[in-house]
Amino acid sequence: MNEGRTIFAQLMDSLPRFEFQQCVQRYPGNRKIRSFSHLDQFYCMAFAQLTWRESLRDIETCLRALGPKLYHVGIRGQVARSTLADANETRSWRIYADFAQVLLGIARRLYVNEPFGVELDETVYALDSTTIDLCLALFPWAQFRRHKAAVKLHTLLDLRGNLPTMVIVTTGNVHDVHILDQLPFEAGAIYIFDRGYIDFERLYRIDSAKAFFITRAKKNLDAHRLYSRPVDKSTGLRCDQTLLLNGVRTSLHYPGHLRRIVYVDPDSGKRFVFLTNNFELPALVIAQLYKCRWQVELFFKWIKQHLRIKAFFGTSENAVKTQIWIALSVYLLVAIVKKRLGLLHSLYTILQILSLTLFEKMPILQALSHADYRNDEDSQCRQLDLFEF
Repeated sequence: MNEGRTIFAQLMDSLPRFEFQQCVQRYPGNRKIRSFSHLDQFYCMAFAQLTWRESLRDIETCLRALGPKLYHVGIRGQVARSTLADANETRSWRIYADFAQVLLGIARRLYVNEPFGVELDETVYALDSTTIDLCLALFPWAQFRRHKAAVKLHTLLDLRGNLPTMVIVTTGNVHDVHILDQLPFEAGAIYIFDRGYIDFERLYRIDSAKAFFITRAKKNLDAHRLYSRPVDKSTGLRCDQTLLLNGVRTSLHYPGHLRRIVYVDPDSGKRFVFLTNNFELPALVIAQLYKCRWQVELFFKWIKQHLRIKAFFGTSENAVKTQIWIALSVYLLVAIVKKRLGLLHSLYTILQILSLTLFEKMPILQALSHADYRNDEDSQCRQLDLFEF
C-alpha cells in the first residue's frame, strides 16, 4: 500500500471491486447511473459508519470539506445530501446484502481456524434476534405495536470469528421461530438457540437435514424417559437422558429421540435443562456449547454501540435495510483487514483509531499497530472484544 495515499483509500482497497459490480448488475433497476455510482454511495455510507456521522447533512459537510482529497479516496461523484438520500431511497438494498455475503465468504476463510472456546471440528452457529426501536410516525411500515415501530435483526452467527453468516431484517412483529423456515441447514453443523425457537416440527427439519441443534427445554415439556447415561456430578451435570415425546401432535411432529441434559452451574447455582439431537458429544460439551451462545448477545451489543444502526439517515424500508447491510459490510471489512494485517488489537480499538486517522497519509499498518499502544486491562469495553481470544 502506497504511503502517499489516505488510510481510507487503503482500507477500501480490500473491497473486491469486480464482485461488487456483479452485485450491482444483478438488479436491472439500478443500471445506467452516471453521476453518483453505487460505489460512491457505499464509500459515503462507510465513511458515516467509520466516523459516526449523525445525518446526511453531516456526511455532506464533512466530505465536501476534504476538497481534492475526495477524488483520491475513491469518491468520484459530487456528494450532496439529496443525491445520497435518493440513492438510499431507490437503489435496492439487496445489492449491499449480496455484497456483504461476498465479504463474509472472504472473512470465513480467514477465520476458519479461529478458536471459540470449545475444541470442535464442526461448524457451530448461534441464532438469535435483536430489536431496534423506531418512531411509528416516521416508520409506519415497521409497525410493531399500537404506538410503536421496530425492526428485528435475525442473525445466524458463526462462532469462529463471530461472523454474521446470515442476517434477516424484518418488522418487529415477526416471531423468531418463523426464521427457521428461511434457514438452509448445513449437514453436520451445530445450531444453538434459546427456547423462543422451540417448535418440534421445525426442529425435526433440522434433524432431517443431518444437522444438530442445542436449545433449552421448556418447563411444560411432555416426554417420557427411555434410558439414562451415567454422568460425573462433580462437573455440574445431573442427568443425561434419552426421551420420546408424549404429546399427540408433538410426537407426530418429532417422532425421533431427543437427548435431555440437566446441568447446574457451579458458580451461580442456576439449573439448565438442555434439549439436543446430538447423541455423540459428551454431555459437558453440550453445556459448554450452549454457554457460547452468549457470543451472539455480545455481537448485538457491540454493533449497536459501535456501528450506526440505531439512528437512520432515511425513513423508507429500503433506506433502513441499505444502512444496516452497509454497516455489517464495514464490520466484515475491518475484520478482514485485522486478520490480513495480523493485528492483535480488538475490533473496537481498530475502529477508534480509524475514526481519527481515516484521511491521514500514512501506511495503514503503521496507524493500526503503533508501538506505544497498550491495551487497558480495566477497560469497560473488554467484554465486547469479539475478536480477542
